[in-house]
Amino acid sequence: MMGRKGWVFETMLIGLACAVHLSGVLGDVGSATSYSPPYLPTKCPGYTEDQLPGNGHFVAAGSGIWDNGAACGRRYRLRCLSGLRRPCKDGSIVVEVVDFCRHSPCPSTLVLSTTAFDAVSKIPNTKINVEYAQI
Repeated sequence: MMGRKGWVFETMLIGLACAVHLSGVLGDVGSATSYSPPYLPTKCPGYTEDQLPGNGHFVAAGSGIWDNGAACGRRYRLRCLSGLRRPCKDGSIVVEVVDFCRHSPCPSTLVLSTTAFDAVSKIPNTKINVEYAQI
C-alpha cells in the first residue's frame, strides 16, 4: 500500500509529464523581432544576394545564439508561441542564420527577415515569443 507521500509524489510526476506533453515545447524558448532590407552585407562569410535562402526564411542571431560566428549556416525549426494581440499563425518554418543582430543590445533572441516573420506572425513589427530547435 502506497503512503501519502508516495501518492503525492507520483501524482506530481504524472502532472508534470502531462504538462510537458501538452505544451508541446520541444526546443528552446526565446523572442523574435523582424528586420527589413537591406540584408547585405552579413556578418556570416559567403552570403551574397544569390546565396540567401530563396524562400526568404533567414535570421540574424542574437548574442546568445551567435557563438562567435559558429551559428552561421545553422538551421532552426521555429514557431510562434505567443505575443500581444495573439499574433501567432499555426505551423512552423525552417530558418537559416545568415547574420549577427545589428543592434546592441539585440532586441530579441532571433531577428527574422520580414518574409520569415510574416510566415509566423499575423502582426508585423512586434515582438513575439518563439520556440526554436536546431535541425
